[in-house]
Parts: sequence; C-alpha cells; structure tokens
Amino acid sequence: MKKDIKRIAIVRLSALGDIVNSAVTLQFIHDKYPDAKIEWITEEVFAPLLENHPLVSIVHTLNLKQLKKSKSFSLLKQTFLELRSLGEFDIIIDIQGLLKSAIVARLIGSNTHGFDKNSAREGIASYFYKTTSHIEYDENIVKRNTFLASDGLGFNISDEMLLNKKPIFETTEYPLDNSDKKNIAIVIGASWESKKYPKERVAELCNELKENSIILWGSDAEKEDALWICENSAYATIAPKLSLIDLVSLISSVDLLIGNDTGPTHMAWAQNIPSITLFGPTTTRMIYETPINIGIKSSSKVDIYHINKNDFSIKDIEVQKVVTKAKELLK
Repeated sequence: MKKDIKRIAIVRLSALGDIVNSAVTLQFIHDKYPDAKIEWITEEVFAPLLENHPLVSIVHTLNLKQLKKSKSFSLLKQTFLELRSLGEFDIIIDIQGLLKSAIVARLIGSNTHGFDKNSAREGIASYFYKTTSHIEYDENIVKRNTFLASDGLGFNISDEMLLNKKPIFETTEYPLDNSDKKNIAIVIGASWESKKYPKERVAELCNELKENSIILWGSDAEKEDALWICENSAYATIAPKLSLIDLVSLISSVDLLIGNDTGPTHMAWAQNIPSITLFGPTTTRMIYETPINIGIKSSSKVDIYHINKNDFSIKDIEVQKVVTKAKELLK
C-alpha cells in the first residue's frame, strides 16, 4: 500500500454509465485510505449524482460542451485557471483515458496516473501521465476502471469485493405501486438508435410479463415512445420527468430493471438491483455480470475497436427470452 495518501482526484468527465462504473471504486479506496479526501472532476450536468456522495469530499465541475460551442478565449482561460487553482494532490487518476480528460488531469497537477498507450481508449492520452497501468482494452469495463484506480494506489480490488460491494449511491425510497404486482423499470433510451430495443417489442414484453412496468425516458422523442408503449400495453405506465437523484431513487426501489446499454440501466447494478441489459452493437463487456445482473446479446459479432453503430441486431432478441430471464430474477 502506498503511504501518506491524503488527497486524491478522480477525473471522469462523462457519461452517466461510465461515471456509475467508475464510482464503484470509491468504497474500496475509502476502505484502504479512510483519512484521504477524494475529490471528483466531472462535467457540470453529472455533478448532482456525486455532490452528496458520502465518500466524495468535493465535486469540481467543468462545462466542456459550452467551451467547445462558444470557442471563447476568456472562458478557456477561466477554466484553465480554475483547474490550476485546485491545489496539490497526492495522485490524480484519469479513469476516462481520453485526450481531453488527460489534459484536464495534467492541468490539475503533475502526479497523474492513467492507462498506458496500449490500454487507453485514446493512446495519446498516456503521454500526459506520470505513471501508467496496463490492462487489455477488451477487458470488462468495470474491471478496467477498478484495476486502474487500485493499481495507481497500490492495492487490489478482487472479483469477490465487486460481487459483495455496497450500493454505490445513497438514496431515499421512491413511492411505487404497492399492489401485488412486481415493479419493473424499463429503460428505452440510449445514445445511439441501434442500441434501442424497438418500442413494439417493449410493449410486447410488458404484456407478457403482466407486472407493473414503469417506462423511463430522458428526451422528448423517448417520451413519445414511452407514451406509445403505454397506449399499447395496459401493464405499462410512464415515469415522470426525473432528476438524476430521483432516477437513482426509483431504480433503487424496483424489483427488476430491463434496459438497453445505457447509463440508467447500469445504475441497477450499482444499486444491487436485479437487471437485464440488452445488447446489439455492443457486448456484455460493458457490464459486470452477477447472479442478479445479466446481459442478453444479439447474435451479431462485435469488434470493440471499431463499433458498428449501424448494427440494429438488438431487434432480433426474442421477447420470450427476456421474459424467461425476467421471471427467473423476479423469483
């Protein structure tokens, strides 16, 4: 174990699922370094998820999207000065492994740690780190994140530790249907169209399960699809517009979550809630499978180094296969 670690910075700017899969490291870092302050650097939109986390002392936010859009030199200078003013850290861990996150890490200080050239998503990022770790790029994403953080800090996070993890986020109970039916959250959105399970199949899924299916949405287009599903299934209800905090609370309160490969779906694993993640153009590498958190992959072959965003094979996953797995988990 490394000595005298008192202040740790974690750089994970986006996106929601990646932040969730990185935040699992917090409890293990705290166990090894209970007196260390852990500070998180992220995009402004994700700050509410981490601001009240008991193991995060401070959340520092950036608005890189605004910076890119405005092309403002004064805003760039302000961002630079804010990063440089954070003070000295014993270690700055860039879990993202992109050029932009590596630059952010290096602006904060010199004690940077990240993936080596052959492990990072963007190999050029490795030139900004003082120390690096090697793990194959095609390794499970949660194992990559936890290995990088623990290796940089001089300890190990085992599979047993991950399987017995505590819920990652603290929540309050979300009011749900108290009937004899099970509450199932269904995530219909995703960053790419090819990641989405067709709304027709979601409606069929709700009708086959005959439980209380709560359709989660995050955009106007997703809301339209959610309403269509509810019109075509008496077992489906649409969730209200949710803040990040309310989203975590709802997911933490259901009996099962079914969804596409996207942030809210990963939240079920984070909270130790049973889940089924459906995959088309991506693979089960994106989740940490457990006895209660499983993935169902379409038959298409995936090259993770060159993801085919036009792979719509998720639509070929049979509803009955999902129903069978769901009933097993609900038992």
